[in-house]
Amino acid sequence: MNAHIKISRPSIAGFERLNRYWDKDREIIAIKILPGEYYVTQEDEMITTVLGSCVSACIRDKELGIGGMNHFMLPEGNYGPIKKSNESIIGASTRYGNYAMEHLINTILSNGGKRKNLEVKVFGGGKIIPTLTDIGIKNINFVLDYLDQEGLRLLSQDLGDIYPRKIIYFPKTGKAAMKKIRELHNDTVLQRERQYFNSLKDIPVAGEIELF
Repeated sequence: MNAHIKISRPSIAGFERLNRYWDKDREIIAIKILPGEYYVTQEDEMITTVLGSCVSACIRDKELGIGGMNHFMLPEGNYGPIKKSNESIIGASTRYGNYAMEHLINTILSNGGKRKNLEVKVFGGGKIIPTLTDIGIKNINFVLDYLDQEGLRLLSQDLGDIYPRKIIYFPKTGKAAMKKIRELHNDTVLQRERQYFNSLKDIPVAGEIELF
């Protein structure tokens, strides 16, 4: 395959607007997701993102090989441990985190995946923006609490520290690779996360989403 060959449509409807391209080094279709986005595929594709304070969960059905990745940050606000009942879910932060995680999970389940087969890898939560205080830690605490409360199998994690991370994930095989970016040659990651963080103030929090 070369640059002149048209990239096929996503295997799952709803992801047509995302940036899909041919990665010539790995010879595979790749998808780059930005803050607030997620992607799910049934094909042998690679998903990639760059994380600062944000967190990405890589989730797949280990039997079918269908899976995906999200990229999210909690809005400002305090929250307690994640629990099932609506009454115990405190603040917009937790509801937004649930929204980000459950959209990814429900897309996998609604396209044939089974909850019992799900496996998870999580990355991110670095403290790269001093002015955002401990938002990275809040993101980490949220995602680990969420996985524990939902009983999802966590295979591996690389969380915290002060460096941005580049993540690549192959849902078909479950392989993930992570590289810490110890020197930023520009402030693209910082600007992107600041813009995303500020935009969350104006986004209405969705209601509860029921898992399949």
